[in-house]
Amino acid sequence: MEPDRTLAYRWRNGTLQPIEFPQPVRLDQLLGIDRQKAILVQNTRQFVEGRPANHALLTGSRGTGKSSVVKALLNEFGEQGLRLIEVPGHQLTDLPDIVAPLRERRERFVLYVDDFSVQANDPALTALKTALDGGIEEPPDNVLIYATSNRRHLMPEFQSENDEYRWHGDELHPGESSEEKISLSERFGLWLSFQPFSQQQYLDAVHLHLARLGVDSLDEDGIKAALRWALARASRSGRVAQQFARDWAGRRG
Repeated sequence: MEPDRTLAYRWRNGTLQPIEFPQPVRLDQLLGIDRQKAILVQNTRQFVEGRPANHALLTGSRGTGKSSVVKALLNEFGEQGLRLIEVPGHQLTDLPDIVAPLRERRERFVLYVDDFSVQANDPALTALKTALDGGIEEPPDNVLIYATSNRRHLMPEFQSENDEYRWHGDELHPGESSEEKISLSERFGLWLSFQPFSQQQYLDAVHLHLARLGVDSLDEDGIKAALRWALARASRSGRVAQQFARDWAGRRG
């Protein structure tokens, strides 16, 4: 079966829809996450080369590059057969239908679940657990799941769960609710955490995005404006840096 030249798809209304213009994100455009990039790139390289690789969960602060690094993998490995399929979290119950036609393909498919969060009684929870651990059917070796989430354990955590913790001798053990949440995230073999940017990392990202927009430098007033921009949004991240760069470059033509 000849490989499909389409690099990315989205699952919508029960079908795989080709994405004609995938975002042209490159790994060298993502600053402050070198360790996370290196680990995910190595895992993905193993995958596209037909070697064992793990499902990956990317968690942490908003705007720090979790989604961007997954998208950038297409530019790194697309020519080697990597394909990306965007699957909305609420449609994970369709995973068997998504995966079935991919099994015999020559390409290597990453199912990309962005900003995933699930309630304890959500059917998507069971579907994801089955896909990660495998049910009766042997999972295809050309499909991985890469999920991003702002929640460390993918599900909401409540104060009442602290009452379930119990001491066993000198050890503190979580209750059933916490165990269920931990068990879900632990089904991902690769777990990468993304931390908030330092002030210097944020400014480095601002300079990078300005350079891409044709602005070679940022004077002292510009640096102060960039810091005020981040302060107003209570966030220093790559996303906020990109938004400031667009505003700054746009105002100056």
